Amino acid sequence: MIQRNPLAKVRGLGSAKQGTEHFWKQRLTAVANILLVCFLIGLIVKLAGADHAMVRRTLSKPQIAIPLLLLVLSGVIHMRLGMQTIIEDYVHSEGRKVAALMLNSFFAMLVGITCVFAVLKLSFGA
Repeated sequence: MIQRNPLAKVRGLGSAKQGTEHFWKQRLTAVANILLVCFLIGLIVKLAGADHAMVRRTLSKPQIAIPLLLLVLSGVIHMRLGMQTIIEDYVHSEGRKVAALMLNSFFAMLVGITCVFAVLKLSFGA
């Protein structure tokens, strides 16, 4: 019989000792993604049909580049957390699970760094 400490129930600590932190991070990034993707859709609609110079001028503004960077950050974190959940649920071999979780983190970092580089390059007009 497994007994849980009442304090652990209050804190939300499960067997992994992470509790609901992972759940809330995923939900928080999902809400941030909704808002930031709405911004991105509005930006795309605004720039539809614009010439190259107008697009470059618009993307070089900090009020455009910062939300795009936040979208990249939130999207990559959300992607990593979602894949982590899938890996933890469906990969049963401990060795494969650890390898998949490491690859998941490296892939998320690679995607994030590449996207941040692209946004910064666009925003600085290189």
